[in-house]
Amino acid sequence: MLAAFAEAGRVLDIGYYRQVAERNAEFLLQELRQEDGRFLHSWTNGDARFNGYLEDYAYLIEGLIELYQTTFDPRLMETARELAECMIAHFRMDGVQLESDSQLQGKAFDFAGFYDTSDDHEELIVRPRELQDNAVPSGNGMAVTALLRLAGLTGETGFSDLAWKSLSAVQKLLAKYPLGFGQWLVGLSYLLAHPLEIGIVGDPDDEEVHALLDIVFAGYRPYQIVAVGTEASTPLLRDRVTVDGRATAYVCIDRGCRPPVTDPAELLQLVERRSSSG
Repeated sequence: MLAAFAEAGRVLDIGYYRQVAERNAEFLLQELRQEDGRFLHSWTNGDARFNGYLEDYAYLIEGLIELYQTTFDPRLMETARELAECMIAHFRMDGVQLESDSQLQGKAFDFAGFYDTSDDHEELIVRPRELQDNAVPSGNGMAVTALLRLAGLTGETGFSDLAWKSLSAVQKLLAKYPLGFGQWLVGLSYLLAHPLEIGIVGDPDDEEVHALLDIVFAGYRPYQIVAVGTEASTPLLRDRVTVDGRATAYVCIDRGCRPPVTDPAELLQLVERRSSSG
């Protein structure tokens, strides 16, 4: 719900949808997040209970990333990063470094990814670790996608390294049973696309910034991550400055950046050149 309303509010420019997403995020973070940063699973009449599951963390991280790209409130990105670190600390499987493809033979589940329950969950006969997507994406599939997008925003390669290891471990399953691993394939396509990292330096409410964002969000461009604000608001904007005092866009791939632009037409050329080249 959070990600859907945030994206719909941005794409359709409907303020009510954005407000729904903002209220939803506020409720979740105020009512279900504990002081230590841990997330709870359910809420009834003011009472939040039970340890959160992997999917609770992964879905919320994805939703916060989507809402950040609608509001550009840096607190949302920081919260997503904190939840990702918590998810890794309490759900990650004990793994080993992948040295060769031969290690994957018959051991597709042994090397990376997450358990569905936290390390302090009630004791079960077997700690579950669902990888296959069903009617909704698995917690693992969504976690991979969210970590890849978060790595683009934060510049923290540890997130993308873990996602890569998880994808490597299940690659044979993706090839053999693609219909059962749809969200994993979304993550894989995002990783292989080397997505655009677009940073716009300026006030998110400024008309010049809006003109640049109209270019960035026009059409369907799934392989990009966008940050807006001042140099100090997000790592993606670190050491980025305005040109001639105007809102300025930096278009990068794997942290390698083109010269900054201030003209929407020049920005369009940069993003379309990448879209046409795949």
